[in-house]
Amino acid sequence: MHRPIDESGHGAGDGAGRGPVPPPYRPHPVLPVDDGGRSAPGDGVPDPGRVDPRVLGALLARHGWRRRGGAAGRYGRWTPPGSGPGGGTSLLVPDTLAFPDCEDLIGEALTALARSGTPSAREVLTGLAVPSDEIRWWREVPTGPAGTVPWPVQEQLRSAARKILLAGALAVRGRAGYHGSRHRAAAQAALEPVVVGTDPGGRALTAFLPVPPGRPVAVRLYHALHAAREAVDYQRATGGMDAFDSAVEAGVSRELTEGLVALVRGTEGARVALAWAPAAGVPEGCAARPEPVEFSPGDLPALREASARYLTDEPSVPVRVTGAVVRMRRSGPRGEGRVRLRVLGGADVGHVRVTLDEEAYRTAGHAHLVGLPIRVVGRLESRGGFRRLTGASGVVPVQVDEAERDRLMKSLHENLDFLEEACEPEEER
Repeated sequence: MHRPIDESGHGAGDGAGRGPVPPPYRPHPVLPVDDGGRSAPGDGVPDPGRVDPRVLGALLARHGWRRRGGAAGRYGRWTPPGSGPGGGTSLLVPDTLAFPDCEDLIGEALTALARSGTPSAREVLTGLAVPSDEIRWWREVPTGPAGTVPWPVQEQLRSAARKILLAGALAVRGRAGYHGSRHRAAAQAALEPVVVGTDPGGRALTAFLPVPPGRPVAVRLYHALHAAREAVDYQRATGGMDAFDSAVEAGVSRELTEGLVALVRGTEGARVALAWAPAAGVPEGCAARPEPVEFSPGDLPALREASARYLTDEPSVPVRVTGAVVRMRRSGPRGEGRVRLRVLGGADVGHVRVTLDEEAYRTAGHAHLVGLPIRVVGRLESRGGFRRLTGASGVVPVQVDEAERDRLMKSLHENLDFLEEACEPEEER
């Protein structure tokens, strides 16, 4: 078992008077603090009765707040990052729940955080509202007026962070050097609960992955980022790419290397750091306080070479796909033609394109007209992102229940021009 709190900088007390740890938070606690009118409606701070003071202290320490005194085992006084011993807003946070006024002190501290102009205060409240693992990205880039970076540079950071998060979510679904469109819908759905906070200067960005369901993504990225760093070091030292092959099992992929290239390109260096939710403990096999993983412009050639290697080396996959015909196209009234299927089963992609001979093409058209999907055997090619089926054979209609058939027929009547569109160039998706 892992201890729920493992971060330094927060007094734990003597243990003799420690009260029981309160129950877990609600998924989205947004109740205002009832502090006799001192907190304005809509402050949206967590319910102080559900906040563990040890978790609050750990989050304050993580985000740069300093403990500057207080009675050991009773309470501590915390000041925000950059403030001196006597300056700036300070918070009085109890060490335990053993004293009658603990909830009042926590409520006052939460209200002060909600009203604070310190950027880290909002991140602390986010970590309290929904216990989350944190992933933070930094980019060393030239700054503009007032220490900020241009909007396009900020968008580059957001785009790179999205790619890296998606790579982690894809690796949770399965290990592969190149995922393409496989598992993409499920991976994107897994990232929907993620909350993102930006640094005012635009050089850093933090993603909060709720625990659950986001911890598997955070754990996979922890292992994948370290494996990518080791593989780059090996390539730069020896010139060999073997380490990237073995790193696939840790979650490294073309998607991750592309994300790292986007993160580092145009900078003097970049870092990615993970921090575990204090309320949830440390995942098995992970460091309690992971060091940031750093990448530099000198790593770009190795990352780009690995990305190209993953793309060309990922093999095609034999599949038996069941799908509904959504588009048909051929150059004349007879001969082979191309069909686009919405995949219902047999492959972890949304749509595939397949070239069929004249008889199979006719079978696919008849099946579509009567509201039936077809089944086809072939190989899912990595070229194009696993969206193309080659060597197709065994095309047969598939019986489905009445509800599914009615839905397919409704789709047909809503898209009666699908055959007319066949005369136009098919868009690559």
